[in-house]
Amino acid sequence: MTDYAKIAQDLDQRIAGAADLAALEAIRVEALGKTGSISELLKSLGRMSPDERRVEGPQINGLRDGVATHIARRKAALEAAELDAKLASEHVDLTLPPPYERKGRVHPTMQVLDEMIAVFADLGFALAEGPDIEDDFHNFTALNFPPKHPAREMHDTFWLPEDEKGERKLLRTHTSPVQIRTMQQGQNRTLPGWIAQGQAPPIRVIVPGRTYRSDSDATHTPMFHQLEGLVIDRDIHMGHLKWTLDQFIARYFETPSVETRFRPHHFPFTEPSAEMDVRCDRSGGDVKIGQGDDWMEIVGCGMVHPNVLRNCGLDPDEWQGFAFGFGVDRLGSLKYGMPDLRDMFAADLRWLQHYGFSAFQAPNPATGLS
Repeated sequence: MTDYAKIAQDLDQRIAGAADLAALEAIRVEALGKTGSISELLKSLGRMSPDERRVEGPQINGLRDGVATHIARRKAALEAAELDAKLASEHVDLTLPPPYERKGRVHPTMQVLDEMIAVFADLGFALAEGPDIEDDFHNFTALNFPPKHPAREMHDTFWLPEDEKGERKLLRTHTSPVQIRTMQQGQNRTLPGWIAQGQAPPIRVIVPGRTYRSDSDATHTPMFHQLEGLVIDRDIHMGHLKWTLDQFIARYFETPSVETRFRPHHFPFTEPSAEMDVRCDRSGGDVKIGQGDDWMEIVGCGMVHPNVLRNCGLDPDEWQGFAFGFGVDRLGSLKYGMPDLRDMFAADLRWLQHYGFSAFQAPNPATGLS
């Protein structure tokens, strides 16, 4: 006959002496596991006669339940002791200052502007700036817009009330007026040398800034940002324009392989005019520049119209040039995957925390900017 009391006594002593949870688990497996000693006793019940089972069954089941209860109690005691040890050794020093959390974020538009300016500065361009509120001459007439051009209508342009002279100013519809001012004010040197606010040819400037048009949808906003470029020199041709844009696109999108093409277009201030497409891949929901079989319009450009040069006091027989214009917000959405331009101006802190840039992150190896 099996001495169940002796088995229970031995197991109780071993359980009570288990030093940690690992040792206790080893005892549990040895006694109650699939091939444990008590599990084997339970299996032996099937080989007993009915009379033996009536005697042995309650004793074996009682042994199993008692050992399981003792193991559970010892496990609870060991877990409590382990928690007490952790609480004693691991504590928070409430006298220490909290870790510093940087809350500010750089808006994606400002980040993209910095990246674009850095690339063009490396290509030899200076920076030109001008007013957001313009007159009709600088915004339209000097840029060869005819008097009845649709862009002059109220549904396209934000016009301001007439002033005391009967003139109506407007919110500039592009940054091109700064190109006019730069060419006209050749002797204005009141600003620092790195800002090209008016200079005689040769001219190589970029003009970043806010622009305004009466338009709003997923890809257009009433206020948006442009970066235009202007080069005026002798013997300038479309080849120079294409090389400049190819260089910028490759550096901005950080890709060594860029394939572009010109499509004929019309702008009042350039002749010939073109839109430049770049080869891309639109599969997978993302736009990948420099690969794939699709094409996407990326920038409007062309050779400066002779009438524009004449309006600025330059002889088109002596001076030629090219101009181009990028949508800054659109370039940001393409590079950083922002699907709706309206979100960029919605003042949603959750959006800015997701898409914003840290002012202290490591520099971008392509541009040298954070």
